[in-house]
Formats: sequence, structure tokens, C-alpha cells
Amino acid sequence: MRRKIAAGNWKMNTTIEEGIALVTSLEALMASEKCKCDVIVAPPFTHLYPVASAIADKKSCIALAAQNCAAYESGAYTGEVSAAMLASVGCEYVIIGHSERREYFSEESETLLKKIRLVISNGMNPIYCVGEKLEERESGNHFNVVATQIKEVLFNLDEEGMKRVIVAYEPVWAIGTGKTATSTQAEEMHSFIRRVISEKFPSLAPLTSILYGGSCKPSNASELFAQENVDGGLIGGASLNVNDFIAIIKSF
Repeated sequence: MRRKIAAGNWKMNTTIEEGIALVTSLEALMASEKCKCDVIVAPPFTHLYPVASAIADKKSCIALAAQNCAAYESGAYTGEVSAAMLASVGCEYVIIGHSERREYFSEESETLLKKIRLVISNGMNPIYCVGEKLEERESGNHFNVVATQIKEVLFNLDEEGMKRVIVAYEPVWAIGTGKTATSTQAEEMHSFIRRVISEKFPSLAPLTSILYGGSCKPSNASELFAQENVDGGLIGGASLNVNDFIAIIKSF
């Protein structure tokens, strides 16, 4: 059975104090709710250890993710953070290939594959992001774009590695724009992603969690999560508001 997941990507937001307050409030509200999904938060690098400490103190059911990692094990790479470092502070997940990393930092498949392999070799689970830009959808090339992103990276893993992977579909045109893919569009692409995965990993495709990552919010979460192949969300802005994030968590 596939895991249902609500993952909050805080991006470059909050101070350490604000981040601790956010996760503490989230824990308090979750304590009164029966969660039907796994909950993950992905703070900025500077917050990882304090947030890890805050949730460990309460034996929380919240898991910790990093928003990125280096493509190198260690060495003279000033400003980078390695997968081993992330594992050492308690990260269980790492987001890899987010559309903002692809666009602003020119990350391509070869680099993303290196990162995923390092995440897996350090005992963590990659949340691998795929998705098309507006012009790619409007030209009818969106399926080819997403298939290529999957094949150039995930098809280079073995089955043991693939078992750790969570896929997040980001319609790039719906991130931070206020636009949202309809539930029909989301289901169409999630179903397609599962079919592509089945080409290389037929036994794992039905078990792979595929999250929706395009402006998911309380008003559309229930409809999105009701789709057969939408297993949860990679939540951006709404995860910074504890009441909104809780409402999304309760939408399963």
C-alpha cells in the first residue's frame, strides 16, 4: 500500500526562532488529530538541527527533510552541505531537483542523479521533483519533458535504490502563481508518471508515492488527494501557516 504524505517545503523563509515556533505549533495541533498521512517538514539548512532537536524532544511523528544537498561526498566545496552532514543531524528525506533548483541553479539530470545516489547511500530518502513549464505544456510536450526527467535519473537506480524514492510532480506554471492544475490534470500526469516508472520498475510503480507540488492549499487539497494516483502533496507557501498546513493534513 502506498504511503500518503504531506511534506512542507519552507524554502528560504523563517528565522530559526520562527521555524521552531512553527514546528512546535504544528506538533501541538497534530497531537489532537489522528493523522492519516506521514508528515514531513523541510526547513532551511540553518534550521535543521534546531528543528530536529525540537521534534526529538517530544518524540514527534514529524519527519525532517532537507531542501537540497551537494553532489559531492566531501571536500573543498565552499558553501555546500553534504548528504552525510544532513543524515548526521537527523534528516530522513532530501528534496532533489525542485524546479527552482533546476531553473535558478541550472541543475541537470547528471547532477541530480549524483545527489540522489548520495542521499540513498547515506540512508535517506530522496523526494525527486519533476514537472513542466508553461510553454512545454502549451506546446503539448509536457509528457515528454516529465518522462525524460524520470528516465535520465531514476532509471539509473537499482530496485533497492528506487524503493526509497518519492516522486513529486510540480507543474512549474502553478508554483507561486496562484494557478493550480485541476484535479483531472494532476491525476492525468500522476497516472502517466506511474506508467513511466513501471517501464523500468514494474513491481515498484504501484508502491511509489507520487506527490502533487503545485500550489496545493486547504481549498483544493481534498479534491486533489481524492485522485487515485495523487498520494499527497509537496506543500510550499501553505506549509508556513500552521492552520493551513493542518487543514491540508486533515484532507486525506
